[in-house]
Amino acid sequence: MGNKLKQGSLVLIGVIAGVMLSLNFSAVAQREGARSPLPMDELRAFADVFGAIKSGYVEPVEDKKLITGAINGMLSDLDPHSAYLDADAFRDLQVGTQGEFGGLGIEVGMEDGFVKVVSPIEDTPAFRAGLKSGDLVIKIDDTPVKGMTLNDAVKRMRGKPKTSIRLTIVRKGEPKPFDVTLVREIIHVRSVKSKLIEPGYAWVRVAQFQEHTGENLVKHLQGLYKQGPLKGLVLDLRNDPGGLLHGAVGIASAFLQPKALVVSTDGRTEDAKRKFVASPEDYLRGRKSDYLKDLPQGVKTVPMVVLVNAGSASASEIVAGALQDHKRATVMGVQTFGKGSVQTILPLGNHTAIKLTTARYYTPSGRSIQAKGIMPDIVVEDPGAQPRVREADLVKHLINEQESAETKAASKPASAATATPRSSPLEPASNSDFQFVQAMNHLKGLPVQTAQAAVQPQTPEPKKN
Repeated sequence: MGNKLKQGSLVLIGVIAGVMLSLNFSAVAQREGARSPLPMDELRAFADVFGAIKSGYVEPVEDKKLITGAINGMLSDLDPHSAYLDADAFRDLQVGTQGEFGGLGIEVGMEDGFVKVVSPIEDTPAFRAGLKSGDLVIKIDDTPVKGMTLNDAVKRMRGKPKTSIRLTIVRKGEPKPFDVTLVREIIHVRSVKSKLIEPGYAWVRVAQFQEHTGENLVKHLQGLYKQGPLKGLVLDLRNDPGGLLHGAVGIASAFLQPKALVVSTDGRTEDAKRKFVASPEDYLRGRKSDYLKDLPQGVKTVPMVVLVNAGSASASEIVAGALQDHKRATVMGVQTFGKGSVQTILPLGNHTAIKLTTARYYTPSGRSIQAKGIMPDIVVEDPGAQPRVREADLVKHLINEQESAETKAASKPASAATATPRSSPLEPASNSDFQFVQAMNHLKGLPVQTAQAAVQPQTPEPKKN
């Protein structure tokens, strides 16, 4: 059997090499080949394990399952954002960037083998059910999550509209797990919302950066300016988990002067070293009509506050960092999530793909926010928010190469709040939205409170007998 296994190993090494070439890794091999030959010992060990499983595992295992598992393992061991996308996951990703998909409405990641809620999407079943950032999903219906891949868990959570699903949740501060039953529906993510707060002052919310977020922003700004010129604008990026890079470049370009640097990226390959500026070539991505040419006059100069929190990640951090570095807006809120890496989707054939971290991105002044985040110009706490998970809390996150060991401890994200959690979702841009009220105060030149005063409990007077 030993000889057969060795022979099989040699064959499998050839197969593996062939698969790697067929999956468009030949360019990488050419770049790296001169410096590092193929690791034959490691490939032989992989083939030995493959052969042992095929010949000795207690039950027959399909080759496809083993290879897919190996690919999943390679990618998930790199960082929290690299992943293998099977046909369903790849399709869901493509559909999701268009702003419509079926499911529950939560942005999720993987932590210690469990599904971790990054952020519920507004106006969805998950948001209305009160799911919170940092919640751990340990069961989907009666199936434990431990041992599932993230793609498997997402598949189970998505499904036909009007069908129900039960999630078992572990939440920090709760004595034991609890169940939440949700009804799936078609998730229409409105990437941009807006309203005129009072004459001259407006609020614009970007919930996610999708394919047409830039065009939607222009339409909302046109509608606001039809009601009169603006004296102040609040751009709300709180709990925006990010999305498409060119969408972020488009949103930032709406408020910056032409050709202003928005973001730069740097990685190992030449195509990962780029500068993105406020120019149609960098935000249109092949479309012919420049939607920003229809912006109302005044958008480039209207006083602005950008609201951020620990749920502001990736593309929203690009926008906040660009407007902050160019001193185009005052950034207000609490420290952001700190996802300063770029993921590239590499199709592999058979309608599958890998999502691979290929670069770090940098604000116009050259700051890396990886595992650090954007620090607001004015820190304003959110009195009702729970402490939230950030990039620096994720296992195997990329380090911030600009930080020394001494500064890492000093830049560790602070807790977003210590107050009692809300029992119901906050209505943004309302009088009960403390951060928004402070943003309006800043735009009007009024004093800004950095924290809401705690209500001191009254001590009852002793009763007289």
